[in-house]
Amino acid sequence: MKPRISMITLGVDDLPRSIEFYEQGLGFPRLDFPSPTVAFFTLNGTWLGLYSRTALAEEAGVDAGNADGFSGISLAHNVESEEAVDSTLAAAVAGGAVLTKAASKMHWGGYSGYFHDPDHYLWEVAYNPFMWVGPEDTDGN
Repeated sequence: MKPRISMITLGVDDLPRSIEFYEQGLGFPRLDFPSPTVAFFTLNGTWLGLYSRTALAEEAGVDAGNADGFSGISLAHNVESEEAVDSTLAAAVAGGAVLTKAASKMHWGGYSGYFHDPDHYLWEVAYNPFMWVGPEDTDGN
């Protein structure tokens, strides 16, 4: 796994309120991606995503009501292909991660899976066929 975080996703309770806070209150530049369910902000070297807390837990395969198992945040590591998602997840599990959701085709058109670290912080490993998400690495991604 390359040492980068492509995106930090916050599971929020009120998406319009959170969008207004980050866009108007903090002045974060919002990506022009109209959606009633998710918002993206481009930051220096990474993205911030806002998504329903319940939907984020469901997508990651964890229980939103379990305080020990879901922090309401996930970190994303984007890779260049579906195969890279599979191999990165396998390497993470071999290194001690716990797979919470096997990689699969996603409703938004990409491919991703989730694991958590020893402290239950969620990581999504994702391939987005439509655009590169996050900082570029030295290999051109």
